[in-house]
Amino acid sequence: MSLLKPFSKLPALNTANILLVESEEQFQQSLADALVEETAVTVNVRLAKSLPLPKENEESRPRIDLVVFIINMTSERSFKSAEASLKYLDPGYFLGKVCFLATNVRNASVPTEYLDAVRKLAASLHCPLLFAEDQTPDGVANATERLLTILKVAAGLVPMATALYVSSLTRCSVPPDIDQPSFD
Repeated sequence: MSLLKPFSKLPALNTANILLVESEEQFQQSLADALVEETAVTVNVRLAKSLPLPKENEESRPRIDLVVFIINMTSERSFKSAEASLKYLDPGYFLGKVCFLATNVRNASVPTEYLDAVRKLAASLHCPLLFAEDQTPDGVANATERLLTILKVAAGLVPMATALYVSSLTRCSVPPDIDQPSFD
């Protein structure tokens, strides 16, 4: 089991490669279909349930420009799978080439502690945390648009912008009082 490394291969011309990691594959396929429809650049989408990726086709695998962990907020298994997969990423990915995408946040059954855990994870890794509505076509389109913006920068297709700079602008932050007990 090897680490996925961001700079181990050369980039392809006018091409961006994204890896969508979701353990339950509910939102993954609809998001992948929408990402491939991009016409300005060639977007290659890779799907995985978890990391590490298989070693068999490592030589033919293109460079992955952005890794997106899709976390279904109604499933604790989804969060645990994403958390376990993080150890198979090279630390270079955390310089603007990883983001988290949370779905089903509006569901009434999602406990606030669970949302706080996802926010803390994203903040501890200095990664963006996006929220998406996966039940509607507009929600998928909005998520696609936000991911394409981050992907183009991470792939080096936007002049004068780096993934680390964009990541510092969009990263998740946790209020300082979230870990403090309440004295009320």
